[in-house]
Amino acid sequence: MQRDGFKVYGYRWIMLFIYMLIVAVNQLIWITFAPITSEAAYYYHVTDLQIGMLSMCFMIIYIVVSIPASWVIDTFGIRIGVGTGAILTGVFGLLRGFAGPNYTILLIAQIGVAVGQPFLLNAITKLAARWFPMSERATASGLATLSMYFGILAGLLVTPYLVLSNGIGSMLYIFGILSIVTATLFILFVKERPRTPPCLSGQEERALVFDGFKRTIRTRDFNWLMLIFFIGLGVFNSVTTWIENILSPRGFTAAQAGITGGLMIAGGIIGALVVPLLSDHYRKRTPFIIIALAGATLGLIGITFTHSYTILLLSGACLGFFLLSSGPIGFQYGAEITYPASEGTSNGLLLLMGQISGIAMIFGLDIFKSPENGSMTNPLMLLIVGMILSVFISGKLKESAFMKNHD
Repeated sequence: MQRDGFKVYGYRWIMLFIYMLIVAVNQLIWITFAPITSEAAYYYHVTDLQIGMLSMCFMIIYIVVSIPASWVIDTFGIRIGVGTGAILTGVFGLLRGFAGPNYTILLIAQIGVAVGQPFLLNAITKLAARWFPMSERATASGLATLSMYFGILAGLLVTPYLVLSNGIGSMLYIFGILSIVTATLFILFVKERPRTPPCLSGQEERALVFDGFKRTIRTRDFNWLMLIFFIGLGVFNSVTTWIENILSPRGFTAAQAGITGGLMIAGGIIGALVVPLLSDHYRKRTPFIIIALAGATLGLIGITFTHSYTILLLSGACLGFFLLSSGPIGFQYGAEITYPASEGTSNGLLLLMGQISGIAMIFGLDIFKSPENGSMTNPLMLLIVGMILSVFISGKLKESAFMKNHD
Protein backbone atom coordinates (compact mmCIF):
# COMPACT_ATOMS: atom_id res chain seq x y z
CA MET A 1 0.00 0.00 0.00
CA GLN A 2 1.43 3.37 -1.07
CA ARG A 3 1.07 6.27 1.40
CA ASP A 4 2.40 9.81 1.00
CA GLY A 5 5.65 8.82 -0.66
CA PHE A 6 6.37 5.59 1.26
CA LYS A 7 5.06 2.04 1.09
CA VAL A 8 3.34 0.11 3.89
CA TYR A 9 3.50 -3.68 3.71
CA GLY A 10 0.68 -6.04 4.72
CA TYR A 11 3.26 -8.41 6.24
CA ARG A 12 3.45 -6.03 9.21
CA TRP A 13 0.29 -7.63 10.62
CA ILE A 14 1.84 -11.11 10.39
CA MET A 15 4.89 -9.79 12.23
CA LEU A 16 2.69 -8.30 14.92
CA PHE A 17 0.60 -11.47 15.21
CA ILE A 18 3.52 -13.86 15.71
CA TYR A 19 5.11 -11.41 18.14
CA MET A 20 1.87 -11.23 20.14
CA LEU A 21 1.69 -15.04 20.24
CA ILE A 22 5.15 -15.52 21.74
CA VAL A 23 4.63 -12.66 24.24
CA ALA A 24 1.30 -14.18 25.34
CA VAL A 25 2.88 -17.62 25.85
CA ASN A 26 5.76 -16.09 27.82
CA GLN A 27 3.30 -14.38 30.17
CA LEU A 28 1.19 -17.54 30.46
CA ILE A 29 4.29 -19.38 31.70
CA TRP A 30 5.00 -16.57 34.19
CA ILE A 31 1.56 -16.76 35.80
CA THR A 32 1.04 -20.53 35.62
CA PHE A 33 1.29 -21.30 39.33
CA ALA A 34 -0.54 -18.27 40.74
CA PRO A 35 -4.02 -19.87 40.78
CA ILE A 36 -2.76 -23.31 41.94
CA THR A 37 -0.22 -22.36 44.63
CA SER A 38 -1.47 -24.79 47.29
CA GLU A 39 -1.78 -27.75 44.91
CA ALA A 40 1.67 -27.07 43.47
CA ALA A 41 3.26 -26.79 46.92
CA TYR A 42 1.79 -30.18 47.84
CA TYR A 43 2.80 -31.75 44.50
CA TYR A 44 6.43 -30.58 44.71
CA HIS A 45 6.68 -30.91 48.53
CA VAL A 46 7.82 -27.30 48.92
CA THR A 47 6.50 -24.15 50.62
CA ASP A 48 4.08 -21.64 49.16
CA LEU A 49 6.93 -19.12 48.99
CA GLN A 50 8.98 -21.50 46.83
CA ILE A 51 6.03 -21.74 44.46
CA GLY A 52 5.78 -17.94 44.53
CA MET A 53 9.45 -17.86 43.51
CA LEU A 54 8.48 -19.46 40.20
CA SER A 55 6.70 -16.20 39.37
CA MET A 56 8.98 -13.87 41.32
CA CYS A 57 12.09 -14.97 39.42
CA PHE A 58 10.66 -13.20 36.36
CA MET A 59 10.75 -9.88 38.22
CA ILE A 60 14.21 -10.44 39.68
CA ILE A 61 15.72 -11.44 36.34
CA TYR A 62 14.00 -8.60 34.49
CA ILE A 63 15.86 -6.09 36.68
CA VAL A 64 19.21 -7.70 35.79
CA VAL A 65 18.63 -8.53 32.12
CA SER A 66 16.48 -5.60 30.96
CA ILE A 67 19.23 -3.19 29.91
CA PRO A 68 21.46 -5.84 28.26
CA ALA A 69 18.41 -7.19 26.41
CA SER A 70 17.53 -3.72 25.09
CA TRP A 71 21.14 -3.25 23.96
CA VAL A 72 21.00 -6.55 22.05
CA ILE A 73 17.71 -5.55 20.40
CA ASP A 74 19.06 -2.13 19.41
CA THR A 75 22.39 -3.50 18.18
CA PHE A 76 21.39 -6.73 16.42
CA GLY A 77 17.74 -6.12 15.56
CA ILE A 78 14.50 -8.05 15.83
CA ARG A 79 15.54 -11.43 14.42
CA ILE A 80 18.37 -11.91 16.89
CA GLY A 81 17.04 -9.84 19.79
CA VAL A 82 13.43 -11.00 19.90
CA GLY A 83 14.44 -14.37 18.44
CA THR A 84 16.58 -14.94 21.53
CA GLY A 85 13.55 -14.40 23.75
CA ALA A 86 11.43 -16.68 21.56
CA ILE A 87 13.98 -19.52 21.64
CA LEU A 88 14.44 -19.26 25.41
CA THR A 89 10.66 -19.29 25.90
CA GLY A 90 10.20 -22.29 23.59
CA VAL A 91 13.09 -24.45 24.81
CA PHE A 92 12.71 -23.85 28.53
CA GLY A 93 8.91 -23.85 28.30
CA LEU A 94 9.18 -27.36 26.85
CA LEU A 95 11.68 -28.36 29.55
CA ARG A 96 9.01 -27.58 32.17
CA GLY A 97 6.94 -30.37 30.65
CA PHE A 98 9.69 -32.88 31.36
CA ALA A 99 10.37 -31.70 34.91
CA GLY A 100 7.79 -34.03 36.46
CA PRO A 101 7.68 -33.60 40.26
CA ASN A 102 11.27 -32.30 40.33
CA TYR A 103 11.08 -28.73 41.66
CA THR A 104 14.74 -27.95 40.89
CA ILE A 105 14.38 -28.71 37.16
CA LEU A 106 11.13 -26.74 37.11
CA LEU A 107 12.82 -23.71 38.69
CA ILE A 108 15.72 -23.89 36.21
CA ALA A 109 13.25 -24.02 33.32
CA GLN A 110 11.26 -21.13 34.76
CA ILE A 111 14.44 -19.05 35.08
CA GLY A 112 15.30 -19.80 31.44
CA VAL A 113 11.93 -18.48 30.29
CA ALA A 114 12.35 -15.46 32.60
CA VAL A 115 15.66 -14.57 30.93
CA GLY A 116 13.81 -14.47 27.61
CA GLN A 117 11.09 -12.11 28.88
CA PRO A 118 12.92 -8.75 28.52
CA PHE A 119 14.07 -9.74 25.02
CA LEU A 120 10.37 -9.88 24.15
CA LEU A 121 8.79 -7.07 26.17
CA ASN A 122 11.51 -4.49 25.47
CA ALA A 123 10.98 -4.77 21.72
CA ILE A 124 7.41 -3.45 21.54
CA THR A 125 8.35 0.03 20.30
CA LYS A 126 11.12 -1.38 18.07
CA LEU A 127 8.70 -3.63 16.21
CA ALA A 128 6.07 -0.90 15.89
CA ALA A 129 8.58 1.65 14.60
CA ARG A 130 10.28 -0.69 12.14
CA TRP A 131 7.14 -2.11 10.51
CA PHE A 132 4.31 0.41 11.04
CA PRO A 133 3.72 3.99 9.82
CA MET A 134 3.42 6.76 12.39
CA SER A 135 -0.38 6.68 12.18
CA GLU A 136 -0.48 3.02 13.26
CA ARG A 137 2.32 2.78 15.80
CA ALA A 138 0.15 3.47 18.83
CA THR A 139 -2.29 0.81 17.67
CA ALA A 140 0.52 -1.70 17.11
CA SER A 141 2.08 -0.98 20.50
CA GLY A 142 -1.31 -1.18 22.19
CA LEU A 143 -2.11 -4.57 20.64
CA ALA A 144 1.34 -5.86 21.58
CA THR A 145 0.76 -4.75 25.16
CA LEU A 146 -2.68 -6.38 25.23
CA SER A 147 -1.08 -9.71 24.25
CA MET A 148 0.62 -9.66 27.68
CA TYR A 149 -2.79 -9.41 29.34
CA PHE A 150 -4.25 -12.16 27.16
CA GLY A 151 -1.42 -14.49 28.15
CA ILE A 152 -1.96 -13.78 31.83
CA LEU A 153 -5.72 -14.22 31.43
CA ALA A 154 -5.27 -17.59 29.71
CA GLY A 155 -2.94 -18.77 32.47
CA LEU A 156 -5.30 -17.78 35.26
CA LEU A 157 -8.39 -19.30 33.66
CA VAL A 158 -7.05 -22.42 31.94
CA THR A 159 -4.46 -23.66 34.44
CA PRO A 160 -6.84 -24.69 37.28
CA TYR A 161 -9.05 -26.67 34.91
CA LEU A 162 -6.12 -28.45 33.23
CA VAL A 163 -4.76 -29.37 36.65
CA LEU A 164 -8.16 -30.59 37.82
CA SER A 165 -8.69 -32.77 34.76
CA ASN A 166 -5.15 -33.88 33.90
CA GLY A 167 -2.83 -33.05 36.80
CA ILE A 168 0.10 -30.63 37.11
CA GLY A 169 2.52 -32.75 35.06
CA SER A 170 0.20 -32.98 32.06
CA MET A 171 -0.66 -29.28 32.31
CA LEU A 172 3.04 -28.36 32.07
CA TYR A 173 3.51 -30.73 29.14
CA ILE A 174 0.60 -29.13 27.25
CA PHE A 175 1.99 -25.65 27.88
CA GLY A 176 5.44 -26.89 26.84
CA ILE A 177 4.18 -28.08 23.46
CA LEU A 178 2.42 -24.73 23.01
CA SER A 179 5.60 -22.79 23.81
CA ILE A 180 7.88 -24.70 21.41
CA VAL A 181 5.30 -24.54 18.59
CA THR A 182 4.85 -20.78 19.07
CA ALA A 183 8.61 -20.19 19.20
CA THR A 184 9.04 -22.21 16.01
CA LEU A 185 6.39 -20.14 14.24
CA PHE A 186 8.18 -16.95 15.24
CA ILE A 187 11.57 -18.17 13.99
CA LEU A 188 10.07 -19.35 10.69
CA PHE A 189 8.09 -16.20 9.89
CA VAL A 190 10.08 -13.36 11.48
CA LYS A 191 11.63 -10.77 9.15
CA GLU A 192 14.01 -8.06 10.25
CA ARG A 193 12.44 -5.15 8.35
CA PRO A 194 10.29 -4.36 5.30
CA ARG A 195 12.01 -3.75 1.97
CA THR A 196 11.51 -0.01 2.40
CA PRO A 197 10.82 2.03 5.57
CA PRO A 198 7.08 2.50 6.35
CA CYS A 199 7.53 6.18 7.10
CA LEU A 200 9.04 9.44 5.94
CA SER A 201 12.66 10.29 6.56
CA GLY A 202 13.21 11.36 10.17
CA GLN A 203 10.35 9.22 11.52
CA GLU A 204 12.45 6.12 12.18
CA GLU A 205 12.59 4.68 15.68
CA ARG A 206 14.74 6.35 18.31
CA ALA A 207 17.39 4.50 20.29
CA LEU A 208 16.22 2.74 23.44
CA VAL A 209 17.48 2.82 27.03
CA PHE A 210 20.36 5.29 27.04
CA ASP A 211 19.22 8.40 25.16
CA GLY A 212 17.71 11.05 27.39
CA PHE A 213 18.26 9.08 30.61
CA LYS A 214 19.50 12.10 32.58
CA ARG A 215 16.65 14.27 31.34
CA THR A 216 14.15 11.61 32.32
CA ILE A 217 15.23 11.14 35.94
CA ARG A 218 15.58 14.91 36.44
CA THR A 219 11.95 15.56 35.51
CA ARG A 220 9.93 16.23 38.69
CA ASP A 221 6.61 14.83 37.52
CA PHE A 222 8.31 11.74 36.13
CA ASN A 223 9.76 11.01 39.57
CA TRP A 224 6.24 11.21 41.01
CA LEU A 225 5.08 8.93 38.19
CA MET A 226 7.79 6.37 39.02
CA LEU A 227 6.53 6.29 42.61
CA ILE A 228 2.97 5.74 41.36
CA PHE A 229 4.14 2.86 39.16
CA PHE A 230 6.16 1.49 42.09
CA ILE A 231 2.95 1.22 44.09
CA GLY A 232 0.48 0.30 41.33
CA LEU A 233 2.53 -2.32 39.46
CA GLY A 234 3.72 -3.76 42.75
CA VAL A 235 0.11 -4.22 43.84
CA PHE A 236 -0.79 -5.88 40.54
CA ASN A 237 2.21 -8.25 40.54
CA SER A 238 1.78 -9.28 44.18
CA VAL A 239 -2.00 -9.71 44.10
CA THR A 240 -1.78 -11.69 40.86
CA THR A 241 0.97 -13.93 42.25
CA TRP A 242 -0.79 -14.68 45.57
CA ILE A 243 -4.41 -14.57 44.38
CA GLU A 244 -5.24 -18.07 45.64
CA ASN A 245 -3.51 -17.57 49.01
CA ILE A 246 -5.29 -14.23 49.47
CA LEU A 247 -8.70 -15.80 48.96
CA SER A 248 -8.43 -19.36 50.33
CA PRO A 249 -8.48 -18.36 54.05
CA ARG A 250 -11.95 -16.92 53.43
CA GLY A 251 -13.19 -20.20 51.95
CA PHE A 252 -12.81 -19.46 48.23
CA THR A 253 -11.65 -22.36 46.02
CA ALA A 254 -8.71 -22.44 43.60
CA ALA A 255 -11.15 -22.32 40.67
CA GLN A 256 -12.85 -19.25 42.15
CA ALA A 257 -9.43 -17.65 42.65
CA GLY A 258 -8.57 -18.37 39.03
CA ILE A 259 -11.83 -16.86 37.80
CA THR A 260 -11.29 -13.78 39.98
CA GLY A 261 -7.79 -13.35 38.62
CA GLY A 262 -9.11 -13.88 35.12
CA LEU A 263 -11.72 -11.18 35.61
CA MET A 264 -8.98 -8.83 36.80
CA ILE A 265 -7.18 -9.29 33.50
CA ALA A 266 -10.38 -9.23 31.42
CA GLY A 267 -11.37 -5.98 33.11
CA GLY A 268 -7.87 -4.69 32.46
CA ILE A 269 -8.12 -5.51 28.76
CA ILE A 270 -11.37 -3.57 28.49
CA GLY A 271 -9.97 -0.70 30.56
CA ALA A 272 -6.77 -0.55 28.52
CA LEU A 273 -8.87 -0.22 25.36
CA VAL A 274 -11.50 2.23 26.62
CA VAL A 275 -9.82 4.61 29.07
CA PRO A 276 -6.83 5.60 26.87
CA LEU A 277 -9.28 6.36 24.04
CA LEU A 278 -11.15 8.71 26.37
CA SER A 279 -7.86 10.27 27.42
CA ASP A 280 -6.96 10.92 23.78
CA HIS A 281 -10.45 12.21 23.00
CA TYR A 282 -10.47 14.75 25.83
CA ARG A 283 -6.72 15.47 25.45
CA LYS A 284 -6.14 14.97 29.15
CA ARG A 285 -3.83 12.58 30.99
CA THR A 286 -3.73 13.44 34.68
CA PRO A 287 -7.50 13.34 35.44
CA PHE A 288 -7.71 9.82 34.03
CA ILE A 289 -4.67 8.72 36.02
CA ILE A 290 -6.34 9.99 39.20
CA ILE A 291 -9.67 8.30 38.37
CA ALA A 292 -7.94 5.02 37.50
CA LEU A 293 -5.98 4.90 40.75
CA ALA A 294 -9.05 5.75 42.83
CA GLY A 295 -11.11 3.03 41.14
CA ALA A 296 -8.31 0.49 41.57
CA THR A 297 -8.17 1.30 45.29
CA LEU A 298 -11.86 0.45 45.67
CA GLY A 299 -11.33 -2.84 43.85
CA LEU A 300 -8.40 -3.75 46.12
CA ILE A 301 -10.52 -3.02 49.21
CA GLY A 302 -13.16 -5.45 47.96
CA ILE A 303 -10.63 -8.22 47.29
CA THR A 304 -9.11 -7.70 50.74
CA PHE A 305 -12.26 -7.90 52.86
CA THR A 306 -15.25 -9.43 51.06
CA HIS A 307 -16.68 -12.88 51.85
CA SER A 308 -19.23 -12.65 49.02
CA TYR A 309 -18.24 -14.35 45.76
CA THR A 310 -20.34 -11.91 43.74
CA ILE A 311 -18.68 -8.87 45.32
CA LEU A 312 -15.31 -10.59 44.90
CA LEU A 313 -15.85 -10.94 41.15
CA LEU A 314 -16.97 -7.32 40.87
CA SER A 315 -13.95 -6.19 42.91
CA GLY A 316 -11.56 -8.19 40.74
CA ALA A 317 -13.02 -6.72 37.56
CA CYS A 318 -12.91 -3.22 39.08
CA LEU A 319 -9.28 -3.57 40.18
CA GLY A 320 -8.21 -4.83 36.77
CA PHE A 321 -10.23 -2.30 34.78
CA PHE A 322 -8.81 0.73 36.54
CA LEU A 323 -5.31 -0.42 37.47
CA LEU A 324 -4.37 -1.83 34.07
CA SER A 325 -6.01 1.08 32.23
CA SER A 326 -3.71 3.45 34.10
CA GLY A 327 -0.67 1.72 32.62
CA PRO A 328 -0.97 2.81 28.96
CA ILE A 329 -1.93 6.36 30.02
CA GLY A 330 0.98 6.48 32.45
CA PHE A 331 3.43 5.26 29.82
CA GLN A 332 2.19 7.87 27.35
CA TYR A 333 2.23 10.63 29.96
CA GLY A 334 5.80 9.68 30.92
CA ALA A 335 6.90 9.79 27.28
CA GLU A 336 5.28 13.21 26.80
CA ILE A 337 6.74 14.92 29.86
CA THR A 338 10.25 13.60 29.14
CA TYR A 339 10.26 14.40 25.39
CA PRO A 340 12.60 14.25 23.45
CA ALA A 341 13.98 11.35 25.48
CA SER A 342 13.34 7.92 24.01
CA GLU A 343 10.03 6.30 24.87
CA GLY A 344 11.97 3.14 25.62
CA THR A 345 13.89 4.95 28.34
CA SER A 346 10.83 6.22 30.19
CA ASN A 347 8.85 3.00 29.71
CA GLY A 348 11.78 0.88 30.82
CA LEU A 349 12.27 2.87 34.01
CA LEU A 350 8.58 2.64 34.88
CA LEU A 351 8.57 -1.14 34.31
CA LEU A 352 11.69 -1.52 36.43
CA MET A 353 9.97 0.26 39.32
CA GLY A 354 7.12 -2.23 39.11
CA GLN A 355 9.45 -5.23 39.08
CA ILE A 356 11.33 -3.99 42.15
CA SER A 357 8.17 -3.26 44.13
CA GLY A 358 6.57 -6.49 42.97
CA ILE A 359 9.40 -8.49 44.54
CA ALA A 360 9.17 -6.52 47.78
CA MET A 361 5.39 -6.82 48.02
CA ILE A 362 5.33 -10.52 47.16
CA PHE A 363 7.79 -11.22 49.96
CA GLY A 364 5.92 -8.82 52.24
CA LEU A 365 2.54 -10.52 51.76
CA ASP A 366 4.08 -13.88 52.59
CA ILE A 367 6.17 -12.69 55.56
CA PHE A 368 3.37 -10.77 57.25
CA LYS A 369 0.50 -13.20 56.62
CA SER A 370 -1.28 -14.60 59.66
CA PRO A 371 0.60 -17.56 61.22
CA GLU A 372 -2.73 -19.04 62.36
CA ASN A 373 -4.64 -19.37 59.10
CA GLY A 374 -2.41 -17.79 56.43
CA SER A 375 -4.65 -14.74 56.03
CA MET A 376 -3.02 -11.88 54.12
CA THR A 377 -5.54 -9.23 55.20
CA ASN A 378 -3.10 -7.23 57.34
CA PRO A 379 -0.37 -6.78 54.68
CA LEU A 380 -3.08 -6.11 52.08
CA MET A 381 -4.27 -3.22 54.23
CA LEU A 382 -0.80 -1.71 53.84
CA LEU A 383 -1.17 -2.02 50.07
CA ILE A 384 -4.50 -0.20 50.31
CA VAL A 385 -2.76 2.63 52.19
CA GLY A 386 -0.16 2.71 49.41
CA MET A 387 -2.87 2.97 46.76
CA ILE A 388 -4.55 5.82 48.64
CA LEU A 389 -1.15 7.54 48.78
CA SER A 390 -0.77 7.10 45.01
CA VAL A 391 -4.12 8.86 44.46
CA PHE A 392 -2.86 11.88 46.40
CA ILE A 393 0.49 11.79 44.57
CA SER A 394 -1.29 11.72 41.20
CA GLY A 395 -2.99 14.97 42.19
CA LYS A 396 0.45 16.61 42.12
CA LEU A 397 1.03 15.78 38.46
CA LYS A 398 0.82 18.63 35.98
CA GLU A 399 -0.80 18.09 32.61
CA SER A 400 1.78 17.41 29.91
CA ALA A 401 2.76 20.32 27.70
CA PHE A 402 2.09 18.06 24.72
CA MET A 403 -1.60 17.89 25.62
CA LYS A 404 -1.82 21.62 26.33
CA ASN A 405 -0.27 22.46 22.99
CA HIS A 406 -2.82 20.30 21.18
CA ASP A 407 -5.99 21.59 22.82
